[in-house]
Amino acid sequence: MSSIPELIEDLKPNEFFVFGANLAGNHAGGAAKQASESFGAEDGIGEGLTGQCYAFPTLERDMNKRGYRALEAARDRLYATARALPEKTFLLTRVGCGIAGYPEEKMKALFTDAPNNIVKPKGW
Repeated sequence: MSSIPELIEDLKPNEFFVFGANLAGNHAGGAAKQASESFGAEDGIGEGLTGQCYAFPTLERDMNKRGYRALEAARDRLYATARALPEKTFLLTRVGCGIAGYPEEKMKALFTDAPNNIVKPKGW
C-alpha cells in the first residue's frame, strides 16, 4: 500500500489508525471522533497507542496549537513506536490539517522521513 485511502472504514488486525489528537485526550471531532467510535481510542489518552489507534497530539490540553518542536518530538515518539513494532502498519491520517488548522504542507514536511511501516496520505 503506497498511500492510505481517503476514508478508512476498517482496519486489519496488524493496522493502527494514526489520528490528530489533543493532549487532554478529548476525542470529540474529526478523525479523533472516528478513532474513538470505530477503532477503540480511549478518552483521556492524548498521545500514543490506544485501542487500535495511535493518538498524535497536534493540540495542547487547552486546545491551542502545539509548537513545531513539540510536533517534532511527538513525531519522533511515533517513529520510535513504529520501529519497535515492525510487524504493524501505521495508517497516518492528515494529522493537524483539520480542526487543529495547520497548513498541510507544514504537516506533510514533518513526516518526510517516516519508517516504512508508516503509510502516509496520498500526496504526502
